[in-house]
Amino acid sequence: MPELPEVEVTRRGLLSDLPGRLITAVRCGRLRLRAPLPAALLRAHIVGQRLTTIDRRAKYLLFRMESGAVLVAHLGMTGKFGVMTADAPLHKHDHLVLVLDNGLEVRYNDSRRFGSIVVWPAGRAMELEGEFSAREGIEPFSPQFNGRALQRLAAGRTAPVKALIMNSRLVSGIGNIYANEMLFAARIDPETPAGALTLRQWNRLARAGVDILARAIEAGGSTVADFLSASGHPGYFQLQHHVYGRDGQPCRRCGQSVTKTVLAGRSTYSCRRCQPPGPAGAADPAPLAPTSRRKKET
Repeated sequence: MPELPEVEVTRRGLLSDLPGRLITAVRCGRLRLRAPLPAALLRAHIVGQRLTTIDRRAKYLLFRMESGAVLVAHLGMTGKFGVMTADAPLHKHDHLVLVLDNGLEVRYNDSRRFGSIVVWPAGRAMELEGEFSAREGIEPFSPQFNGRALQRLAAGRTAPVKALIMNSRLVSGIGNIYANEMLFAARIDPETPAGALTLRQWNRLARAGVDILARAIEAGGSTVADFLSASGHPGYFQLQHHVYGRDGQPCRRCGQSVTKTVLAGRSTYSCRRCQPPGPAGAADPAPLAPTSRRKKET
């Protein structure tokens, strides 16, 4: 599933072509996504509108129109947006096409159809966005994302720390890939009860999160299945993963094998030596050196 870095990479790619463009038509596929495409709302509130900018909240993209209307998109498991010329052939899983006034089209492709497209009409957009934002957790790049705030969220909770940072109502945008990488960088066992972590550990985890997410965006995200940017390019941060998807391979910090378990229904990767069990965890880690982006592991 695209996580915060992949959604942000998509947003930045779309921003190079879309702001200021007039949406002259929309075409909707016949298959439903997570919910049916709101064809009538798209034609009533998006067609004929000039797009001003694209924002991101959590794992959602917010396409803002000059009128105040907003098209809200979630990429689900396999969704991606691409910008191409009108004569480019349609692909099997292209479900939505936004036709622009300069001969380009924005196409939403989603093979598993778990994504969603929603329209907030101009008259209700502010109200609906307020309700939506209130349901989402702290943004990792916001000043509110710090060790003390995370410790307050975790107070009294016995759920594993990995489950807490993946709870979108508490922390926005972090999925399985980056939760695993953050916990490894902070030397915290993923199964540690969230309420048992010290402030020092939460501070380490917050710092690790900001660093890893920023580096993932810089690398174009992680393409571990079929993620592509708006320009059709894969990401390369998967070449820098320390634990995710590396079960049985040597830890890049200590050499011990990375282990894979299942925690709260999700594959979980860790190094037992670098992330020892128990609330105390490991000593403060040395900064992780970026791994090579050129040599892909086999």
